[in-house]
Amino acid sequence: MKLSVIIPYFNEARHITRVLDAVREESTPKEIIVVDDGSTDDTARIVEDYNKRHPVVIHSSEVNAGKGAAIRAGLQYVTGDIVIIQDADMEYDPSQYPALIEPIVDGEADVVYGSRFLGNIEGMKLRNRLANYILAWTANLLYRANITDEATCYKAFKADLVKSLPLRCNRFEFCPEVTARIRKRGIKIKEVPINYRGRNVAEGKKIKWTDFFSAVWTLVKYRFVD
Repeated sequence: MKLSVIIPYFNEARHITRVLDAVREESTPKEIIVVDDGSTDDTARIVEDYNKRHPVVIHSSEVNAGKGAAIRAGLQYVTGDIVIIQDADMEYDPSQYPALIEPIVDGEADVVYGSRFLGNIEGMKLRNRLANYILAWTANLLYRANITDEATCYKAFKADLVKSLPLRCNRFEFCPEVTARIRKRGIKIKEVPINYRGRNVAEGKKIKWTDFFSAVWTLVKYRFVD
């Protein structure tokens, strides 16, 4: 099976080359789709230079619309059988791809989430842990998701499934929206343990506390509307 890796980014000049190298060097046959979400630093130039040495699929947006909008744009270019979302930093290690896609390849699942709380976590602040616990609890309450990590970046999907979802997300509400839509279709989410190393705001982390409230609202909203 061919893997499609979508890498949305905004102002990641410090990390993007390392991430692209790590994704490319991971052994699974794949295409790499990078989506520039209106960056104002040198990231776009770095990616263009990288593309000359190691071809990738590039989509560029003139304005910063958010991670969700970037993922939706990236899905238009997918030609693989399985889709994984990869953040443009090294909080998540691409060497974990085989564990993520194995249940899909083996026909055991259509959707796999990499759970940080079943694996090893470094550098996650207490308030972020609490936010993640609440989001997982909310998803379990509203959708019987039976998961430990709703907000994980590492989500793997059968490509035809995720491309069929009528996603409307713009910012970080991609995670709760895709979780809600998958569970409303009655599709089980399988979890596998992953390792995670968090970064802080000074290192470029962009998610804000207000995004937590948006995520909760998204889970609640899609329980009652389509």
